[in-house]
Amino acid sequence: MKKKTNDSSRRKFLKNSIAGAAGVALVNIPTIVPASVFGKYAPSNRINIGAIGTGRISREHDMPGTWQHGKARIIAVCDLDKNRLASAQKLVNDYYSKKEGKPYNGVIRYDDYLELLANKDIDAVLISTPDHWHVIPAVAAVRAGKDVYMQKPASLTISEGRFLSNEVHKSGRILQIGSQQRSMPQFKRACELVRNGRIGKLHTIYVGLPIDDPKQATVEQPMPVPSELNYEKWLGSTPYVPYTLKRVHPTNDFSRPGWLRIEQFGAGMITGWGAHHFDIANWGMGTEFTGPVEIFGTAEWPPAGSLWDVHGSFKTESLFANGVRVLASDQYPNGVKFVGSDGWIFVTRGNYSATANDPVAKDKNAKALDASDPKILTSVIGENELHLYESKEHHGNWLDCIQTRQTPITPIEVGHRACSVCLLNHAAMKLKRKLYWDPIQEKFKNDDEANAMLCKPQRWPYQLV
Repeated sequence: MKKKTNDSSRRKFLKNSIAGAAGVALVNIPTIVPASVFGKYAPSNRINIGAIGTGRISREHDMPGTWQHGKARIIAVCDLDKNRLASAQKLVNDYYSKKEGKPYNGVIRYDDYLELLANKDIDAVLISTPDHWHVIPAVAAVRAGKDVYMQKPASLTISEGRFLSNEVHKSGRILQIGSQQRSMPQFKRACELVRNGRIGKLHTIYVGLPIDDPKQATVEQPMPVPSELNYEKWLGSTPYVPYTLKRVHPTNDFSRPGWLRIEQFGAGMITGWGAHHFDIANWGMGTEFTGPVEIFGTAEWPPAGSLWDVHGSFKTESLFANGVRVLASDQYPNGVKFVGSDGWIFVTRGNYSATANDPVAKDKNAKALDASDPKILTSVIGENELHLYESKEHHGNWLDCIQTRQTPITPIEVGHRACSVCLLNHAAMKLKRKLYWDPIQEKFKNDDEANAMLCKPQRWPYQLV
């Protein structure tokens, strides 16, 4: 019999690990079934979706990834930019008009996500907002009884991520992190081969990430806030700073936004792509619910005073309790390379891209799966060996789990742990010294300066409570 992921055991492990990390006991975690299960919009019939955040990743990836499945219907959109909101409403209405061969105008617009969440016809939400606006609406959504698909990284800080994971498990809601590489066959195949010993004893993992060019850093003068943008709310929990176009997002297109390059709103590519690749590293070595114990890193940074201030070229090294070293750098090929005593396996996206302007377009022709010996890749995983969770399509897996109430392929705790590795690497890059981490308590050992980086002050009224 195949050794498949045991959902019951997995839930028990999650329950215990989360309780230990939070210092509280979570007893009899409920599986809450929304009233809609028994009504017209039952998940067994059709899952009604609200999209929160309608920029580049929503338009090109999350909404199309969801509406392609007949069991789902996007019935609402929400954004703080009125132009983007109107464009998203038209985009979805036009899709259903074309699909159904008749005019459709059923998509509701909201400029406040709380009003969207109050709509009882909505069963689940897509959260495709900037990184600093992930956790707060996700917490509100699960408290409102909605299931959630949330873009990676899981959080802006490790403290936020722990808060969200605890809230999701208390609520019993389904939350899928947008780490879609888990639903791509080459990543599952690579991790299965590694976990079943096809490269011998795993000892080193190389994680190659893209970076944003520090030469793009500029000093920007304050500009008038566009009339269509609720800029004060867009800043959310982060400090108030003057508006500039390159701090937020383009007004005339959906190209890569400037906030991706500003530490106030995210850590740069160490989380932007690191959330994907460190997650695969965790999957391949079976450390999905823990973290490293030692981290060291260095990085180049833009000149002081630059608007775009995330890291440039970097190198980090993390040591896990199992003895595996994870080396990450922009100098390695984009992807994940597992190295063992008997060979290596390299895995990347190949010809896949999530959006038209992914920062690694030049790598699109890279071989998606490679190994030191081709025979490794053709090896058959036996009936009695480990078979990892299989998902054919990431948004589809989320929708299936909404119906079955089973754990999705990238649940919040897995996403939180992957994001934590990224943020630990970032802390080491900033502090320029070795850090010692306790993955159970989720604190640095005897290091007040590093522990101060686990959270950030949150501006009123955008606070987690």
